[in-house]
Amino acid sequence: MTLKGGLGPPLLPADLANKPADLLEDIVFHGLPERAMPPWEGLLTREEIRWLVLHLKKGDLP
Repeated sequence: MTLKGGLGPPLLPADLANKPADLLEDIVFHGLPERAMPPWEGLLTREEIRWLVLHLKKGDLP
């Protein structure tokens, strides 16, 4: 809820700044089972994931 990490790495803008958006989108879409990150394929569209990643990188999620 704070985006500071728990099971995974922090998701604050400074932590995501050097990560390409397309890489982050693929991670959200396909997940990382070895890191407890589930895939969101089928639950979110690519457009929704793109929106999420954009706002995570900007740090302006509601």
